Amino acid sequence: MAEFPKHPFLLTVEETARALNTDIDKGLTTAQVTELQQKYPKNELDVGDTIPWYSILTKQILNAMIIVLAFAMALSFGIKDYIEGGVLAFVICLNVTIGFWQEYRAEKRMDALRALSSPSAMVLRDGKTQVISNPDVVPGDIILLKMGDTVPADMRMFEAMNLACEEGQLTGESIPVEKITHNNILAPGTEKAATSEGEVGIGDRVNMAYATTVVRKGRGRGIVTAIGMSTEVGKIAASTAKKQRKAGRSMNWRKYGKKQPLVGLAKRTYDLIGKFLGLTEGTPLQRKLSALAYVLFGCAIILAMVVFGVNHFNLRNEVIIYATSLGIAIIPESLVAVLTITMVVAVTVMRKANVVVRDLSALEALGGVTNICSDKTGTLTEGAMIVRKAWIPSSHNYTVRESQNPSDPTKGRVTYSQSKDEPAVEKEEPKRDYDTERSAAVLKFDVPDEKLNPKPAKQAPEVEPETTMTDELQAFLLSAALCNLATVRYDDEEEKWQTTGEPTEIALQVFAHRFNKGKKSLETKGWKQLAEFPFDSSIKRMSVIYDAPAGETGSIIETEQSMVFTKGAVERILDLCSYIGSGAEQQPISDQLKEDVLNQMNVLASQGQRVLAIAYRPWGGRFTAKQSSSAAEDEKLRGDVEKDLVLLGLAGIYDPPRRETKPSIGECSQAGIKVHMLTGDHPETAKAIAKEVGIIPKNLGVLPEKVAQSIVQKATDFDKMTDAEIDALEELPLVIARCAPDTKTRMIEALRRRGAFMAMTGDGVNDAPSLSRADVGIAMGSGSDVAKSASKIVLTDDKFNSIVAAIREGRRMFDNIQKFVLHLLTSNVGEVILLIAGLGFVDHTGFSVFPVSPLQIIWINMVTSSFPAFGLGREAAAADVMRKPPQDKRRGVFTNQIIVDMTVYGIIMGACTMCTFCIIIYGANNGDLGENCNTEYTDVCNAVFRARAATFAELTWLILISAWEFKSLRRSMFHLNPDDDSRFPVFKDLYSNRFLFWSVILGGLSVFPVVYIPFLNTKFFKHKGISWEWALSVGFTMIFVAGIEAWKFIKRRFHLLEDRPVQRGAWGQGGPDDQGPKFRKTMSMSSFKTWASFSRKDTGDSVSRYSSSRGTQGVVQGTEHV
Repeated sequence: MAEFPKHPFLLTVEETARALNTDIDKGLTTAQVTELQQKYPKNELDVGDTIPWYSILTKQILNAMIIVLAFAMALSFGIKDYIEGGVLAFVICLNVTIGFWQEYRAEKRMDALRALSSPSAMVLRDGKTQVISNPDVVPGDIILLKMGDTVPADMRMFEAMNLACEEGQLTGESIPVEKITHNNILAPGTEKAATSEGEVGIGDRVNMAYATTVVRKGRGRGIVTAIGMSTEVGKIAASTAKKQRKAGRSMNWRKYGKKQPLVGLAKRTYDLIGKFLGLTEGTPLQRKLSALAYVLFGCAIILAMVVFGVNHFNLRNEVIIYATSLGIAIIPESLVAVLTITMVVAVTVMRKANVVVRDLSALEALGGVTNICSDKTGTLTEGAMIVRKAWIPSSHNYTVRESQNPSDPTKGRVTYSQSKDEPAVEKEEPKRDYDTERSAAVLKFDVPDEKLNPKPAKQAPEVEPETTMTDELQAFLLSAALCNLATVRYDDEEEKWQTTGEPTEIALQVFAHRFNKGKKSLETKGWKQLAEFPFDSSIKRMSVIYDAPAGETGSIIETEQSMVFTKGAVERILDLCSYIGSGAEQQPISDQLKEDVLNQMNVLASQGQRVLAIAYRPWGGRFTAKQSSSAAEDEKLRGDVEKDLVLLGLAGIYDPPRRETKPSIGECSQAGIKVHMLTGDHPETAKAIAKEVGIIPKNLGVLPEKVAQSIVQKATDFDKMTDAEIDALEELPLVIARCAPDTKTRMIEALRRRGAFMAMTGDGVNDAPSLSRADVGIAMGSGSDVAKSASKIVLTDDKFNSIVAAIREGRRMFDNIQKFVLHLLTSNVGEVILLIAGLGFVDHTGFSVFPVSPLQIIWINMVTSSFPAFGLGREAAAADVMRKPPQDKRRGVFTNQIIVDMTVYGIIMGACTMCTFCIIIYGANNGDLGENCNTEYTDVCNAVFRARAATFAELTWLILISAWEFKSLRRSMFHLNPDDDSRFPVFKDLYSNRFLFWSVILGGLSVFPVVYIPFLNTKFFKHKGISWEWALSVGFTMIFVAGIEAWKFIKRRFHLLEDRPVQRGAWGQGGPDDQGPKFRKTMSMSSFKTWASFSRKDTGDSVSRYSSSRGTQGVVQGTEHV
């Protein structure tokens, strides 16, 4: 990039122009532009290319399960078993094709979402203005900006006429930043001018305009100082894409010692092999399944050795085929396909819920999220200003309620109330000393405070009436609407309200439109503007002068003289006022009245609102003075205009939280997920919004003292702390204000050190580094391209509750994965037990006889059990899915319950099928095992082939019936829904998942053609038609169901293998308002106990929380270390 003696914001305009060899009056010449375009890259952000198709295909082929299957296929072809080898080749191709196609489609969908049109820029070149494409801008270009423009590159401003840029996506600040042109910028917290770049953050370099920010008002000109990846946005994008080497992988012996090259090389080799095998990269589930594949592969080799040993290492084809059969039996061939399709179905469901999943692995990871780190502006809040309250002297309050759209004046209603004396800032109750109370000397019962210290009964609050127009309100609206540059209009073509201008002014204009007092309608009636004194950040106010139309009436309207309308910061306006109020309530200003106004301002500010004062004065005749070009004369005239004002009222403006945010945070808390707010906003605003949405309690006194002190922090304080000091905190902050990108990244790393599995949400460029470093990055669809590229999930509707819906879907999918993994592995365990026991069935030639043939195993694993597994993947979410803790990322799918269940059910399955085979061979046929019955059918193999058919049919039915049983891991198949009081709910429960229902029914019926079709049965499946043997298959199927039901009953009766309870900490986020607890729509015993715990919130009794897990309710200690 261009070289400067100091950062451009520290240079004068002339010094900046000299460094770039440009002319601020004429711009660059054509020759200079051509030279610079060859020297510098295009003005574009490198946000990452599309993942190529061959990378996706390679990732699918190198999947652990595929490698194991390929080995078995090669062995089958090696011994010339072309039927089995061909079937395995088909299975491999099917798995790879499904995985590749779904991931490729997901990437293409995201490409469409990423595609953004290139904006244009107005430049001055060769003394003429011209419009060019943004990528063609070069350093030294003179750019002309106007309201609504997107700034094309980083610029040093040299002309700013009422110019303000919205930098929320870059700095997190929701208020547009006023721009200046001089370079005398003070270092924050001092009265000294900054002399180095490090003294001033990018948000305070107000003589710079940054690429991708938007001009909200005014106009200006500036010199381009940086383009593309050299801009502040580009630097953040670069830090997002930069790969971070893992600790200990360096090979620098000078820095780390002589042994480091060997240690570093060993660790890098481990990483490379682990990546190839899928053991060190990917989500927890992917790593677990990769490890499972290799464990099973090892088991298959051991079992093959056992087979060879039993057959005295006489490696005939029959022996090799038997060993291969064991290998196939122990590997769940359809697991990868079922897992991928289940994830794709979940992606499709989430797409309809406005959640776009960029990476399938992120979907599984959602189920294990323990912490959500969220931006405030546009995520927890609407991202738009709205007038929340208007206070009109001396005691009139107007409140906007139920507004669903800050730009739509027709949504919501305005209520009126008379304010009573109230304290400026709500004081927190002193904390009770529980340690003292519980000591032996002063033992007390933990009785709620309201019972220990009863207060007079409060009267029910009066219902606030709808607002009626008064002279005082009309005067307030008149000034708010006319002293305003924003426009609000209804677009008939798009059928929605359109707004332009600065968000604060839009909010005031929308409020005026609620009463049909908008600026446009007033000017249509004849109000005529005579002069304007624009907003000045140094004096923080704006004024306009109007003439009223003849015949207009009102308490402040005077048609014979001009009128001055002013708005601005409360302290500044109040100092210029001589009177307060209008009409009959007008009274001269006094110290007491000033104090009352400031108290009222503090009340609004403590609620997270930005407070503006609205005032007016009659000019005293017609205004005829002309505003001159002289700054001194203009300043004198402005001083004459803005004096002896009459205060008409205060407007409280805030960025409203989304209506769904608080209940969503409450649902997260019930699910054991903690929400953190990381925002660039002012600490008091952040604190107020955090209280409103339930991230922190309204009374911090309910928290332990140390937690209360650290729960809200400024980024500067957090950044000063060392990692050791952060780790020593009892709890990490729930709110961090004035966040820089590095602050968010440090918070992510601090959570990771505590074993958390976190999701980071955001929409701005400043969120990108933390989005890429978080376990699950979630970007907003309306956010920056950089943020989307850094994320794994994109929310197209920008709503926080969509994140909760995504987590709910992730948990549903995780539960279902557990169910179908149990279903598939139980069948594998049963098959292996059957085949291992089958080693004892030795014919008179000395070779073992298959109880089931290799093709029967492949048919059962790929066809019979796959579709029920798909059905289990489509199971609806359990009622308590968001009342359970996050999945343990260390255990993943393979919890103790899954492992024990798999073993128990597999043993029962193997025992049942073995009994069937033995009864037919030894009970009915005197142990006749024939000769060479593993390879072909002859008359002497009649008993073996009939026994295989019965065993195959039974094994098929056991696996199918187990899918119904695994709809719930603990409840009986005959009563799956605890809230259903009907006598025989089993049919309704089973039919609720129609795909699973028909998979089981059709799979059960498919046994008959497979058993009876001639040639196919004896040549391929190595079995034949049966008759009385069906009774054995049916009978042992019933015994198997009884065994599963008995084991489930034992688990419920003795509370075995239950989920751990939810840990909610000292206070449950998203709790009910101060009016008292509220019931949820779905009531259960868990709901009542949660409600009971809420009712103790104000007493500080947060030592215990009740939560429900599958089949039990337990008391949970109120401690949390994440």
